[in-house]
Amino acid sequence: MKTIRTLLAFASAAALLTACGGGSSSNDVGKEIGVQNPEIHFVHALPGGPNVDFLVNGSPLQTNIAYKQVTNFANINTGNTNVSYASTGTTTAIASGNFPDVAKGHEYTVLALPALTGGDIGLIDDPFDKGLLSSSARLRAFNATVNAQNLDIYIVAPGTDINTVQPTLSAVGFKNAVPASGQDSIYMNGGNYVAIVTTAGSKTAIYESASFNLANNADWLITTVPISGTLSQLLPGQIHLLVAQGGNTSQPAVEYSNTLTGQ
Repeated sequence: MKTIRTLLAFASAAALLTACGGGSSSNDVGKEIGVQNPEIHFVHALPGGPNVDFLVNGSPLQTNIAYKQVTNFANINTGNTNVSYASTGTTTAIASGNFPDVAKGHEYTVLALPALTGGDIGLIDDPFDKGLLSSSARLRAFNATVNAQNLDIYIVAPGTDINTVQPTLSAVGFKNAVPASGQDSIYMNGGNYVAIVTTAGSKTAIYESASFNLANNADWLITTVPISGTLSQLLPGQIHLLVAQGGNTSQPAVEYSNTLTGQ
């Protein structure tokens, strides 16, 4: 449970941000002390899927969302909340889900996922328990690779021998997040990294990204997705990573190809 902060803590944080430009936005402070309205966004992670509308309690919240698009965060009400997505211009759900107790200070993510036929849905409740003074990046992984093994994901400095380190995000199963929904993201220092993916418990890479920069205060959801047409297996060259970056402007997820195969 998010620790209840006092008004004095809020005032101190606000004063600190004013004085030194701190790492957190005013929205982040509001989330941390549990007074910010709950926010939700949608990630279209269904390769080859149609443009869709994102519905909350049966009404369109964001519309005409294409594959790889990450919508801006939008405020929603607290309490029991139904979510779904439908082909643009319709309200017939391709897939739907439910958050039983939407709470202030939390971020919610809904993902359109591939299925062996049609589409599926993924749900993440992020309590956003970042320290008020922290400038660390936040990371979470999600497995959107249907019928795949569980995955280990390493976010490591270029040139790291993964035999010498533990996975950054372990045993990420299909339709599941690590850390799990309802738990806070993990925290890392900003810097240059590569992403390496193995099947859970293995040290044999099936995916490796090019080097990328993870900025301080970044808020990343790293999603494994199948390359179109390869929904039933997980083999070298058959997954990509989508990185959805949190924020308040609509933006596409960054898609990282596999340097092991050039795909």
